[in-house]
Amino acid sequence: MTYSTTFSFRIPTVIEYGAGRLKTLPALVQTLGGCRILVVGDPGIKAAGIMDRVMDTLGNADIQAWEFTDVKSDPAVQSVTHGIAKARSLQCDLVVGVGGGSALDTSKAIGLMLGNTGTIKDYVGIDKVPNAGAPVIAIPTTAGTGSELTIWSVLSDTESDAKISIGSVFNCPRIGLLDPELTVSMPAHVTAATGMDALTHAVESCVCKANQPITEALTHKAIFLIAKSLRNAVADGQHIAARGDMLLASAMAGIAFNATRLGLVHAFALPLGNKFGIAHGLANAIMLPSVMAYNASHNIAGYAAVAELLNDGEKWKKPIDAARYAAHAVATLRRDVGITRTLSDFGVTERDFDEIIDEAMKSGNVLVNPRFPSREDMAALLRHGMHGTVEDVQRN
Repeated sequence: MTYSTTFSFRIPTVIEYGAGRLKTLPALVQTLGGCRILVVGDPGIKAAGIMDRVMDTLGNADIQAWEFTDVKSDPAVQSVTHGIAKARSLQCDLVVGVGGGSALDTSKAIGLMLGNTGTIKDYVGIDKVPNAGAPVIAIPTTAGTGSELTIWSVLSDTESDAKISIGSVFNCPRIGLLDPELTVSMPAHVTAATGMDALTHAVESCVCKANQPITEALTHKAIFLIAKSLRNAVADGQHIAARGDMLLASAMAGIAFNATRLGLVHAFALPLGNKFGIAHGLANAIMLPSVMAYNASHNIAGYAAVAELLNDGEKWKKPIDAARYAAHAVATLRRDVGITRTLSDFGVTERDFDEIIDEAMKSGNVLVNPRFPSREDMAALLRHGMHGTVEDVQRN
């Protein structure tokens, strides 16, 4: 496989993994010198009792902690602003994020701003943050975003009606605490959508133009684990082994795309989420197979490897056949985990294409995609997303 001629790879986050590892949280807080803790979650995490478990774990160790649960499914800049104000008023010196990508992205942004001036919007883009913030411990309760290990926080800016992204090594949590027991309360449909999100991260990272040996190894293992365990995790939420595989796969894919960026699926996902309220993992699941089919001829070896990982090592006589099969294998997995909705179900019509394409083409993910698309190509991919079809937009 062809790699970037030069590359960088770094992971500043310590990973603590294992069932029941939540009990180590007080010791981890102490290693980072934390005394006054802001625990960031969302109302769903609170309702599921997970926030109380975290607060009790800290309280039983006589660590002062306060809750902040003003986090929605598409975290808003306003939530970050409120969280920063609360953390500063309480003189918090460490942030614990608990939940899915929304809670973790919010907690990271709050921690970041405890060491920087201005507003979070001052740091939109990549590598624009001058100082480290307060340390963050990220505890995922879903297995999809990889936010516990990534440089990115993606937020909704209600003033501009757009998604904004802040990317910085200073935005990485100091510790990612991965406890599969905390993911068992995920409903099946959330397990499916977040699992497809993790798969999208892995596939797009391993086939993009910035692919490198280290990220390829991580993404291949992630794809293997997802193929092995996503169906089991959806069918039986108490399946700890499957939950653990998915949590590891999500983390591995997150580490990888820190270094590589992603591709067209994620370029589409931001405007689809922002303008139509499509959950990020679901938007990725809808668009991934058709984008894979579109890209296949421009990274045959990469997609052929994905096909083998998804189909338990089966070999094809012609690599191009394997590469094209990969898209259909993902479509089958998507169906098997119960994802059948299309863009049309969310009200997307061809009248919306220009606005979606305009925003998608601004994404840095387009530049690393295996194939640079025309607007006509982008429109064709959206049509496939509207109808749930998997076809190569252009063979050559």
